[in-house]
Amino acid sequence: MSSAVNSHELPAASMAGNPMSLVVDEASEAIRANAFYFGNKAWAEEYLTYCHRSEQFKERWLAATGDWTGKVVVDLGCGPGNVFATLGGRPARLIGVDVAGGSLELAEGLGYTTLLADAANVPLDSEMADVVAINASLHHCEDMRAVLVEAARLVKPGGVLVTDHDPQLSAWDFKGVAKLLWVARLFVYRVIGHGFHKTATQQMWGLKTEIHHKPGDGLTDDFYIDTLAPLGFSVSVYAHNHEMGADVLDGKAGPAAWKYKIANMLSGRRPSARTSALSLMCVARKTDGVLA
Repeated sequence: MSSAVNSHELPAASMAGNPMSLVVDEASEAIRANAFYFGNKAWAEEYLTYCHRSEQFKERWLAATGDWTGKVVVDLGCGPGNVFATLGGRPARLIGVDVAGGSLELAEGLGYTTLLADAANVPLDSEMADVVAINASLHHCEDMRAVLVEAARLVKPGGVLVTDHDPQLSAWDFKGVAKLLWVARLFVYRVIGHGFHKTATQQMWGLKTEIHHKPGDGLTDDFYIDTLAPLGFSVSVYAHNHEMGADVLDGKAGPAAWKYKIANMLSGRRPSARTSALSLMCVARKTDGVLA
């Protein structure tokens, strides 16, 4: 799809007969926004190049999932394939699920078998995966609990479900001046040319995908525990500031960027507090194979 979009309205799908049109035409605005933004191959290639590719990310994920070699892996909301591109290995089977056709084309080039589908309704058998990965994707979904339950359905007994890079509610609950500065950042970024997005259009569509990534919204420890524990999982939740490796699994959040420290102080929170860490990582192991 072209990046030259001037309307602020979500576009109707075109290209009759394209599988993407079936997903987009029948989907919510959130799915349509994600399909459009991540379906733009130029934007998806930037995301693949610059996001979730650090050594700290690789170390943290390998500590949580182990080497993917020989395993059946399902990557929900896989985008262009960042997680596997960073972790590597030789999975016995690597399946990527997303609503964005452009991203799935890139993921196929990395070795994914791709499925164009809603992460809350995946056409795969129950208990078929050793590893289910959801990275930076839950907060793009309107019904996060439905997606997490669907992910849990796919995990084999003894398998692991890992989510990461979803915003911690308490850290993003900006107050007063902090919230005003957060809103103003978009204008400032455009003026000074700072930030990931190169154009106002790209920024606009990127923001449309961030359904639960905004002040006063996000995820909590209880969300993961209350959802997954009744489904037969042992659940551990870790808070971190992105630039940390396996130490995250030992409870170390790492330092935040100065702008987030200031925002937390202006909101009445200690920047070093666990509740001020930007993202949550959940590592859930299936213990009994029973789904309620």
